Amino acid sequence: MKFSTKLACLVAALTAADAVSVSIGRSQQVKARRFRNLLKSHSLRATTNAMAKLFPFYHTSDAISDELKRLAGTCPGMTLQTVSERNIDVVTIRAPGASPTNKNFLLFGEHARELISPESGLHLIKSLCGETDLAERAKAILQDSEFQIVVNGNPVSRRKVETGDFCLRVSPTGVDLNRNWDEHWQLDAVFSASDTNPGPKPFSEPETQAFRELVTKYQPTTFLTIHSGTRGMYMPWAFDMQHLASRNEPQMMEILRKLDKDHCQCPFGAAGREVGYSCPGTCLDWVYDELKTPYAFAFEIYVDSAEDDDLKSRWEEKMAADAFIQTESHLGHSHFKDLFEAHPTDFVQLKSKRSRGKTQFDCFAQFNPSDADEFQRVVENWSAAYLDMSELIVANLKKGVGNSTGVVSTSV
Repeated sequence: MKFSTKLACLVAALTAADAVSVSIGRSQQVKARRFRNLLKSHSLRATTNAMAKLFPFYHTSDAISDELKRLAGTCPGMTLQTVSERNIDVVTIRAPGASPTNKNFLLFGEHARELISPESGLHLIKSLCGETDLAERAKAILQDSEFQIVVNGNPVSRRKVETGDFCLRVSPTGVDLNRNWDEHWQLDAVFSASDTNPGPKPFSEPETQAFRELVTKYQPTTFLTIHSGTRGMYMPWAFDMQHLASRNEPQMMEILRKLDKDHCQCPFGAAGREVGYSCPGTCLDWVYDELKTPYAFAFEIYVDSAEDDDLKSRWEEKMAADAFIQTESHLGHSHFKDLFEAHPTDFVQLKSKRSRGKTQFDCFAQFNPSDADEFQRVVENWSAAYLDMSELIVANLKKGVGNSTGVVSTSV
C-alpha cells in the first residue's frame, strides 16, 4: 500500500473515531491510543519529510527560519540574528518608542523531540508581530516588555526528529543541553547517558555557549525555558534536593500560582528538592544564580492526552488534601511522590523511572500534539501564558517587588 493511501486510511479512521465519541476526555484518550496503534500497524518508515507527511501542521526547522525571515521584514521593532556554528535563530522584539520595564529571555527547543516548544515560540512571535488573535494583547504588553527569543535551540537534532527519529532529545554530539550549564554540573549522567549526558565539561557545546553569551549580554529580568513531555511550571532550584532558593521565592511562587490557574492546572512550584533526584547543570539554575535574574522559570507545556486527565485529577487531589499549600512545602515533598512516579518531568523525576521503553511514535505522542486542533489549542494557550507572565512581572517590577539579589537559604 502506498504511503498516501495509508495516510488516507489513517485520517479516515481517526475521523470516524471522533464522530462516535461521547465524551471529550474519553475521545482524546481513545484517539491517542488508536493513533499510536495505527501508525505502528502501518510500519511507516522514517523519510526525509516524515513529519511533514504525518503532521503537516508542524513547521520544519527550515520553515521556522523562513517564517522568521519573513516576519523580520514586516514586524515593527523586530530584529533577527543567526548565531553559532549550529545556525541558531534569535529574535529580539522591542516596540518602537517604548520604554520597557521587563526584559524577557525565552529559550525554546533545547530538546529536539519537543517539537511543540519551538512551535509555541513561533506563535508567540507572530502574536507580538500582530498576526494572531492575541495581537491586541501583545501590543499592550510590548509597551512595558521587550523580548529576546531563541526559537529553535537545537536545530540540527530537530532536523533528525523531523525525519521520524521522534525520541531524540540530545544535541548532535549526544549531549543534553539542559545538563551542560555550569551550575552544580556533574560529569556522570543522572539517568541514561543517551538522554541526560551532561557533556565532558560545562558549556562544552556550541549551543550552550551561544545561549550563555546571549543571555549574559541581554541581562534579562525574566528568564523562561520551555519543554514538553508533561505539564508543569517550575522555579529554582533544580539541582538541590535540600535547599530552597530564597531570592524572590514568594513573588515567583505567586506568579506561578496565578498562571497555573488560568493556563495549566498542573504541578507548580520549586523544582529543586525532588523526590530522590537532582537535576544538575540546568539553564534555569544558572541564569537565576549566575546572572541574578529576578524571575526564572521552566514550563512544561504538553503531555499525551491519555495521561493528561490523570495528571490533572491527581494534582487537584494533592492540592486539596489537608489544605496543602505550596508556600509551606515543595514539589519534592513526599506528599507528591506518587504523582511524579506516574508523571516524571524534565525537572522532577524518580530514579525508578529511568527506563521509559518508548517507541518512536510513543515519543511523539508524549511530547507533542498529534492533531491540528489540539496543536492550535496548545500554542494559543501557552502564548497567552507567556504574555500573562510578562504582565504580572511588570506589575511587580513597577512596584519595586522582586528586584532583590539575596542568597540561597540554608534552611528547609
